[in-house]
Amino acid sequence: MTPDSQAATAPQDPALEPPAPACVLSFNASDPSGAGGVAGDVATIAAMGAHALPVVTSIVMRDTAEIFDHHDIDDDAVVEQARTILEDVTIAGWKVGFLGTAETVSAVAEVLSDYADIPLVAYMPSLSWLEEEQQQSYLDAFRELILPATEVLVGSHKTLQDFLLPDWDSERPPSARELAVAAAEHGTRYVLVTGIMLASKGTEQYIDNVLASAQGALTGEKFERFDTAFVGAGDTLSAALAALLAAGSELQAAVGEALSFLDQSLDAGFRPGMGNIVPDRFFWALPPPEEGEPETGPEEPGGGFDDSKTQGGAPRRVH
Repeated sequence: MTPDSQAATAPQDPALEPPAPACVLSFNASDPSGAGGVAGDVATIAAMGAHALPVVTSIVMRDTAEIFDHHDIDDDAVVEQARTILEDVTIAGWKVGFLGTAETVSAVAEVLSDYADIPLVAYMPSLSWLEEEQQQSYLDAFRELILPATEVLVGSHKTLQDFLLPDWDSERPPSARELAVAAAEHGTRYVLVTGIMLASKGTEQYIDNVLASAQGALTGEKFERFDTAFVGAGDTLSAALAALLAAGSELQAAVGEALSFLDQSLDAGFRPGMGNIVPDRFFWALPPPEEGEPETGPEEPGGGFDDSKTQGGAPRRVH
């Protein structure tokens, strides 16, 4: 063996290695459409310059238009996935999406409790496709076990109202602050409420997105509504926020950047099948249009979008 070959096989000095990206562990379902679930989380977290550690919690049967069914994964298998990688990798953030069953919610909450200092972003999707009894047991478990560990709860206005204030009987919808007060009663510090419908201005419909605590609204963005149906938007927004917080961003700045990232992902969205538009998380890697060529984006009208359209935005953030 020559000195050169010895040098080539010698371990590299750790001090000379570039710093590793922030690692974010995502508990979420397998989504074969790639729009959301762990597939969407991996794409989003990578696009934000962080590294995803995906833990599959359930297998969802869906296409780009609707969810048909889901198959449970044994909660011990979910915990084993997480514990195995946590013994090896230091994480800087959590993302919690759809966990499948109340039993899995309990198992995930036990893992989270061992890392209470790691910021957790939890996303609550619409679960109207679940049977009523299963949906109620899941929501009860999530409310009791996940919310106390949550830094930011993300969801559309309607979904969070149904989840946090199911007995709301006022003619007016609850404000973001009122939703935050309800979340705070279970230990959650902040809510990021999307899809708050605002009064129309002429022919334009606007949507508000508000980050709030129990003390009041902290920041918000009003944007023009897309007249197009999307899938995977909520997972994209929450995963982007989890990655930014894991990298050390201040909360309000992270919310603004995550909304901007979502806007650009939706603006560059594509329709891979016969259903809804899927966000393109790698819009920043697309070549610019040729001179005189119109920019592409969602064109066909659809059923609307809960999580907002934002204008403009920042470039990809690399940590």
